Parts: sequence; structure tokens; C-alpha cells
Amino acid sequence: MFCAQDVQTGLSACIDAAAPASVAPVLSASSLAGLLRRAHDNLKNRHALGQPPAELAFYGGTFTAMPLPEQTACLDLAQKALERGWIHSFRCSTRPDCVDAVVLDRLRAAGCGCVELGVQSFADDALVASKRGYDGATALRACAYVKEAGLTLGVQLLPGMPGHTPDDFLRDVPLALAAGADMLRFYPCLVLEGTALARMWRQGLYSPWGLKDTLDCLAQGWLLAQKARVPVIRMGLAPEASLDAALLAGPVDPALGSRVMGRALLLAVRQHLEQLAVASDADAPPVLQALCAPSSCQGYIWGMRGELRAAWANLGLPPDGLIFDPACGQTLRLTVTA
Repeated sequence: MFCAQDVQTGLSACIDAAAPASVAPVLSASSLAGLLRRAHDNLKNRHALGQPPAELAFYGGTFTAMPLPEQTACLDLAQKALERGWIHSFRCSTRPDCVDAVVLDRLRAAGCGCVELGVQSFADDALVASKRGYDGATALRACAYVKEAGLTLGVQLLPGMPGHTPDDFLRDVPLALAAGADMLRFYPCLVLEGTALARMWRQGLYSPWGLKDTLDCLAQGWLLAQKARVPVIRMGLAPEASLDAALLAGPVDPALGSRVMGRALLLAVRQHLEQLAVASDADAPPVLQALCAPSSCQGYIWGMRGELRAAWANLGLPPDGLIFDPACGQTLRLTVTA
């Protein structure tokens, strides 16, 4: 409905990850054979150059819904590469309604280490509005299948899809974490030319989230994941010239991830100050006098072009109150006054 894999991946022939399982893939057998030959040669060359084993990934479609001959060809490549020490494992992406115990056992036997599920949301209303073809219970069951198979679970969420609200997203993240997600991806919904969603948008039947609301909502979701020690490994689609050309509307930003993380750190500190105020029964939150942050935060803590400096100042942080110190590890250290 809303997925255009050709413009997202830069390939003109690929499989539609958002399509129902009954939809035949548009990648021809000859195209697949060519891709697998190139992958084989690249892995062989890496090994010859002394590079360490890689992780092979089958992305850009509903892997487990591919016709069996094409799927078997992919698994054969993975098994041979694994036997020769070219890779240490492989991963794939698929839909929640296209996995079960038998399918996952086959993947694991071929060397699969991780399955990423394009859950998009666990909210039934949003799944119906987006014509996903499954419900939240199916998505949760798929997560359980992956974990029971002993595989690493990735969950991809699509905030802002038709019928989806910020409250839905802030329920989706805890549900994914509770289901055992080892990693998350946040892909804010975009309107791309050539999709059913583009037709809905032109008819006034769909409006994407605004960028500010998206940043604020994703910041809350990212913080929830960090508290659970689960990484968000991607926020937003990877830049592609074809994607830029096809984009009609939606919250796209080349600095999306860093802007989200900057807001999340600000939110974490604000919440901590509010908790201190409650604990001390004070009328107002304490004033932030100094903040020691890991060096890794240096690129985004102030926000894009300093957009968060005023918000930090409102918490009391003086211009010279921020210190970046590798000794902080991965934690923030606050100095506050009542």
C-alpha cells in the first residue's frame, strides 16, 4: 500500500515488503540469479582480501513469501558462504503473517541468525486502515515464533501510517520490547509516488505526521528503548536519489536520527529533574547547573544548528555548563541546585 521498494533501495526490480503475501514478487528469477552471483563474488573477494566474515542480509522484500525455488537459491548461497567462512550468519526481513515454526527452523538450519519483522504497528485500527492483512495478535505471535526459534528479533515500526496515532506508537514500542525485540527500526511513514498511499494523499484521505510531532514522538520511543537497553538501529529511510525524486509528503529529514536523539536526551534530563522535584516535595524542578555527557553525544545534544540550546537554558544549564567526558561512559551526570 505504501511501500515502493524500487525507490527505497535504488533497484528497479525488487519485492514489495508491504504487499500481502499473496502478491507475487516483481523480481524475476534471472534478476535474482544475477544479484546472487554478484553477492557470491563480493563475498569471495572479501575473503580473499583477508577481511573477516560478514553478515549477509536479504532485505527489500518479504523473504519468506518468495517462491520456494528463489528462496532456496538464496539459502543455498548463504549455506555455501557460511561453510567457506565468508559469512558468520545471515538475516532477512519479512512480514509477521509469513513466519511460523517450520519456516523459521528452515532459516536457522541454513545459518540465519536474525529475522526482522515488518510489524509496522500492533494497533488493530491502524493495521486495518493500512490494509496490512493481519492484526496485532498475529504480529505478537510472529515475534514469539522468532524468539522460540532461538533467533535474534528485529521489529520495524512505521509511525504515522494510516490510522496510526502518536499514542499508538508509544504503545507499539513497549509492546515490541515486551515481545522480546533485540533491536528496533523506526521508519516514519512517507508518501511516495506510485503507491496506493499517494492516491489516498491526493484524495485528501491521508495526511502524514508533521516533522515536529514526529521528532517529539520518536524521541519518546527512542528513550523507552534505551531504558530497556534495546538499540534503535535505524530511524528513517536511507538516503537515495530515487527516493528523493519519488517523495511527495511526509516527515523526512537527513538529520532525523540525531535530531531525535538530541530531543530524547533533553527529555530524559527534564524527566529526571521532575522526579527530583517530586521526591523533595518542591514546588518547582531543581535547576540544572552542569551536565557531563559522553563524547558520543557531542554531535547532537544541542540539536540541529543549536535548535535545543534554548530548551537546555530553560532547565538552567549555563552556556559553559556542558562537559563532554569519555569517562562518563554511556551515562549523563547532572549537577543540580534546589
